[in-house]
Amino acid sequence: MKEKNSSSHYMIDDSDLSRESWRIFQIMAEFVEGFQKLAHAKPSVSMFGSARFGPEHPYYKLGEEIARLLSDAGFNIVSGGGPGMMEAFNKGAFAGKAYSIGLNIQLPHEQVTNQYQDISLFFRHFFSRKVMFVKYASAYVVMPGGFGTLDELAEILTLIQTGKSRRIPIVLVQSRFWEGLVDWFREAMVHEKTIHPDDLELFHVVDSPREVLEVIFKHYSNTSLEPSLQERERQLDL
Repeated sequence: MKEKNSSSHYMIDDSDLSRESWRIFQIMAEFVEGFQKLAHAKPSVSMFGSARFGPEHPYYKLGEEIARLLSDAGFNIVSGGGPGMMEAFNKGAFAGKAYSIGLNIQLPHEQVTNQYQDISLFFRHFFSRKVMFVKYASAYVVMPGGFGTLDELAEILTLIQTGKSRRIPIVLVQSRFWEGLVDWFREAMVHEKTIHPDDLELFHVVDSPREVLEVIFKHYSNTSLEPSLQERERQLDL
């Protein structure tokens, strides 16, 4: 049996351990503030898209219109709080009837807080921020974006597929952008049996703002916007 040389192990400095321990309180504070500020901001729709599309881009204008329609329909809008599509979502919601909410993250580049937020939260840690996107969402609207957008999409698909989160509408906007990914889901993942064919029904692909509203309202014509007691208990373990 191989003997391990303890002298070759990485030695943890006491000061590093102390800093890591204190960071737990910082993480706790992010969760507490998020729970307190968002618990009453319901119903809400979490919206995602690239930080790199400016106000002149058609996607920006489309995202702003979708957010405005959802806000006027009574849905608070939650975005990442930064520039690009996040700004478009907050801008549309800010002009609407419901709250515009930004979950801002500290990044080395790209993240600059936009000015269209009624409620602003600030995070150092992606994982605590991601919980806030999911925990109180009644729907997800996902527009063209990069790795961060894909990360959020994969997160909610996984949580719903595995039963860790309740079933909510997931709406992908702009079919031309998403068709390659959806084809890959079907032709590679379903074909190789890494997902079930029914998993393709977890999301909808649309092109117009009205279609976004139709998907969400159709879903809630058969179920309550408020999670059931069982669903709330399940989401405590997110």
